[in-house]
Amino acid sequence: MNSEDREFLVIIALLMATSVLAINMILPAFDQITRHFNLPDTAQVGLTVSLLYAGLAFGQMVFGPLSDSIGRKRTLTIGIGLFLAGCALSGAADTFEMLILGQIFQGFGLGAPRVLTLAILRDRFSGASMASAMSFVMVMFVLAPTFAPFIGQIIVDASMWRVLFIAFAMMGTGLLLLIWLRLPETLPSHRRQVISLHSSYLSYLDVLKSRKAVGHAIALGVISGPFIAYLNMSQQIFEFQYALGTFYPIIFAALSLCIGAASFLNGKIVLHIGPSFLVILAMATIVTTSIIATIVLIMTGTSLPLLIFIAYIGIILFCFGLLVSNLNALAMADLADNAGAGAALVGALSTIISIPVAVLIGHFASQMTQPIVIGFLICGILSWSIHMFVDRKICI
Repeated sequence: MNSEDREFLVIIALLMATSVLAINMILPAFDQITRHFNLPDTAQVGLTVSLLYAGLAFGQMVFGPLSDSIGRKRTLTIGIGLFLAGCALSGAADTFEMLILGQIFQGFGLGAPRVLTLAILRDRFSGASMASAMSFVMVMFVLAPTFAPFIGQIIVDASMWRVLFIAFAMMGTGLLLLIWLRLPETLPSHRRQVISLHSSYLSYLDVLKSRKAVGHAIALGVISGPFIAYLNMSQQIFEFQYALGTFYPIIFAALSLCIGAASFLNGKIVLHIGPSFLVILAMATIVTTSIIATIVLIMTGTSLPLLIFIAYIGIILFCFGLLVSNLNALAMADLADNAGAGAALVGALSTIISIPVAVLIGHFASQMTQPIVIGFLICGILSWSIHMFVDRKICI
């Protein structure tokens, strides 16, 4: 990989990391926001994360086809502009409802960098090469959520939760400058499509005919549900249920490194053994580990001991790191001619599926670690089954 490719992938990683930063930096502020708006508990603030994901899903559906028509860079500019508007709305919110509305706007705008990460990579790579490039992106991408809670905690402790949205706005502005100064346009004019409702319909219809794309998007959405639930519940679990207090960002960051380690390893081995085998291995590990954790839960009767829960989540996140790169690569394998619409549908479908799963698991937050373990067990089995069905005739 030459220096030009590295710079290209670093920019892509920053694009992908934006949405994760917007989520993870605000996690330490949940308690402060709860008290500011006189909410009964932090679970309601956690709902804002799910709604941000909802905005993200719909944004991807809009920006994917739009980018196939006007190009990747212009679409990114529009999306990040809407993200900045959402930051202003959330930062100035005087009611919890306005905060939620701002989060939805943020999510909708972030749909552009989220979906175009896949589309831009697919413009330049395919198959196992794309999985390898995706792994490189994921390694750098994971560093963002690893340190995001620390940054969020520092900002909240030094000022107040509203300042977080000023930080988000500065981040978005910097990203816009980077896009126009350093990111090449990967969709040349002769490959662009005339945008219309009919053309968008036909593009999505072509993607929906791909069993690989739809099946792997569903599998990714199912397994992402308990992951999002873990993000929503992480502060409550570590800071309050396990009484770790200010050690929460440290534990969260250390566990997030497991995703980065998996992505780094994936980039080294995926070209040799293929993404499909790695997906099967990761799914099998999630299910097996969750069965063991469930047995421990039955024996203890309440919740997993702290060290066992940390070890369990570490293994799960490592496997999740393998799944994100490889399921996305498998989903996009046949979508070279509809990369924008394909990335939009894959991203939106996986997000739309993951949100209700995460909300359902979050309803049982009072039962400590049990919902997380059982959620990963059930979703792991479902996702594994979907992949095995879809993958019957796939060889990459």
